[in-house]
Amino acid sequence: MSKAVFPGSFDPPTLGHLNIIERASSLFTEIDVVVAVNPEKKYLFTPEERVEMLRELTKNYSNVKIHTWNSLIVNYAEKNGADVLLRGIRNATDFAYEFDLSLINHSLNNKVDTIFIPCEQKYVTIKSSSIKELAKFGGDISQMVPELVAREVQKKYKK
Repeated sequence: MSKAVFPGSFDPPTLGHLNIIERASSLFTEIDVVVAVNPEKKYLFTPEERVEMLRELTKNYSNVKIHTWNSLIVNYAEKNGADVLLRGIRNATDFAYEFDLSLINHSLNNKVDTIFIPCEQKYVTIKSSSIKELAKFGGDISQMVPELVAREVQKKYKK
């Protein structure tokens, strides 16, 4: 089995993200969940907050580790001995975007392949951006994120 990297913003971590991590944890020897740090993006949570939530949410998976990275993900993979990038996809739109991105990543480092894991049907509509918008207006996000994340999101919008 290979070492895999599951990159994303995880702002916030969703039940869909956790479903991909859970399923992938039985497919790979090691999984590095890599929290993107992009100074050009505006995040609800700091990188440290996202890492802390993910560490708590994945603590039962001995082969899953959480890291941050602020550069090309293929460089992270090469530096850390991973040969697979994991990408969760919900629909054809996600697939088209992720497929193009996989071609770019492969052209940057042909030793790193991308594997797509389709989400379970019940997670198809879950998007971090929708969760934040719903929470901002007081909507119920409890069916989209773990309880820990729901509490943290609510704290952010109560400030």
